[in-house]
Amino acid sequence: MARVCSPYFDPEYENLSTRINPPRVSVDNSSCSDCTLVKVDSVNKPGILLEVVQILTDLDLIITKAYISSDGGWFMDVFHVTDQQGKKVTDSKTIDYIEKALGPKGHITDLLNAWPGKGVGVHSIGDHTAIELIGRDRPGLLSEISAVLANLHFNVIAADVWTHNGRIACVVYVNDDTTCQPVEDQARLSTMEEQLKNILRGCEDDEKVGRTSFSMGFTHVDRRLHQMLFADRDYEGGGLAHEVDHFPPCFQPKITIERCEEKGYSVVSVRCKDRAKLMFDIVCTLTDMQYVVFHATISSDGPYASQEYFIRHMDGCTLDTEGEKERAIKCIDAAIRRRVSEGLRLELCAKDRVGLLSELTRILRENGLSVTRAGVTTIGDQGINIFYVRDSSGNSVDIKTIEALRKEIGHTMMFNVKKVPTSSAEVPETKGWAKTSFFFGNLLERFLA
Repeated sequence: MARVCSPYFDPEYENLSTRINPPRVSVDNSSCSDCTLVKVDSVNKPGILLEVVQILTDLDLIITKAYISSDGGWFMDVFHVTDQQGKKVTDSKTIDYIEKALGPKGHITDLLNAWPGKGVGVHSIGDHTAIELIGRDRPGLLSEISAVLANLHFNVIAADVWTHNGRIACVVYVNDDTTCQPVEDQARLSTMEEQLKNILRGCEDDEKVGRTSFSMGFTHVDRRLHQMLFADRDYEGGGLAHEVDHFPPCFQPKITIERCEEKGYSVVSVRCKDRAKLMFDIVCTLTDMQYVVFHATISSDGPYASQEYFIRHMDGCTLDTEGEKERAIKCIDAAIRRRVSEGLRLELCAKDRVGLLSELTRILRENGLSVTRAGVTTIGDQGINIFYVRDSSGNSVDIKTIEALRKEIGHTMMFNVKKVPTSSAEVPETKGWAKTSFFFGNLLERFLA
């Protein structure tokens, strides 16, 4: 009997089209007077739009306009970008990085690890154990989590925390406080996991109350936080009674989904308050919901952002039922709101040490402050901590509380307070985006100046 052999597939065949038609990337500072144009032409592949947007936003660049076209086998994008001061991108290292990362020899993970001046917690942080926590939020929870880690002799080298609709998602990076290496002892990890689960569970028995998981290696923090909250179905929460709506009526996100009969697309239109990383948040959510963006136009009109996406599901179907449309609108709305934090932004910089995060969050809790969002990173021997806080009832923080904080910790570390626009504030200027995002490198430079 003749043997039946499986057909042979060259493992390099999948990359053949890319090798024949390598990506073309140009950074153009001459065509536009007030921004830099980043043009990308490449063979189309799943997830390429998110990959490009992720690289630009990780460099803290502001995308003011974008034109996307990837119908068929080719992907063509033009991004209008500026730096955080609203100026053109002229730094040669940044331009070189963009061209390498998006070009034919781009290896995203390797480049992100090698990018100079980026703090841990923004990209990859080398030798670490990543802890993912998702659960029901309550005042003082972050303080309890960090206290457990300090008591078990884990050094927190970076962390990112988001809260939305009464849920909290954390990605915390730790290593052993003596070896500075990832924690691989399963007994220690099990003890940590059990104690963290007990904290997240509190007095509740509901399985949805809290979950803990561990991982080693590279992760993109912002995308992972979106994925965790999306899987947790935070978009169905509807908020809590005491939560403050961060958007005044004129800035409430307006999201519609229509059908483009001529081309067979679903058209997602978004108009909302503009801010840093808005496009990344929306594209990230569409990608994780298994939608493919074929065309898109992004623009900023003063304080507003208008974004339009022509999409289909990965199986080629459009969003035809009202249930599908309603779910997509809720998920996009949640993606827009998760990163928004208002009230007071506290910036603290001190010499890094084991238990620093535990000490800071304990002080905040004892002064009646609740953390709505946080970013922690380590650059050199400096620990940089950014907290967005409100009082335990969700209201604005009294100035007397801030003065008490200054007296308590101001003599041991650099302490800065920023007022983030409230929902009743006047329309902010377009260039005020940096107030609602983490830019650790700039913060460290200011503290060390």
